[in-house]
Amino acid sequence: MRRLCVFCGSSDGDDPAYPAAARELGGTLARAGIGLVYGGARVGLMGAVADAALAAGGEVIGVIPTALVEKEVAHTGLSDLRVVASMHERKALMAELSDGFVALPGGIGTFEELFEVWTWAQLGHHAKPCALLNVNGFYDGLIAFLDGVAARRFLKHAHRAMLIEARDADGLMTRLRAYAPPAVTKWIGPGEG
Repeated sequence: MRRLCVFCGSSDGDDPAYPAAARELGGTLARAGIGLVYGGARVGLMGAVADAALAAGGEVIGVIPTALVEKEVAHTGLSDLRVVASMHERKALMAELSDGFVALPGGIGTFEELFEVWTWAQLGHHAKPCALLNVNGFYDGLIAFLDGVAARRFLKHAHRAMLIEARDADGLMTRLRAYAPPAVTKWIGPGEG
């Protein structure tokens, strides 16, 4: 794995564990020689993960749409900041530059980005790992919901298993390194899940 894409909030959230986990992940990636690809902002968890990776000597590529340069306060101290025209271009470029994806705590943008790359994996467009860094149980409710969706046969169990879960950066790295895509890599129609 050369680069990992991290989706996360432009806010710190309500728990100091969230920015601490972002900093831990950024430092862990840099020390492992894995570049960081992320949304390009200098605020919130986005800024925390980027600053920690930079402080540990890592490569950090930020990708941000023009419309969000001022709103999200673009990080101008990165190894590489790429300003694109749209959110669609942002997500496509982040995916192209990355060998895997992880979501730290965040809001609907974080969820949408993760679900899109996970859907692409389900459809067989890539075989890159997708993961949740479940800091202090942030994603427990989502994990339970997804397990319920699979139990109700709206999500194939093999596709559910594609979404890795870890509680800390070291556990995440272990799971990412061990990842092997499941044999099922194509969409399964209604009633086949």
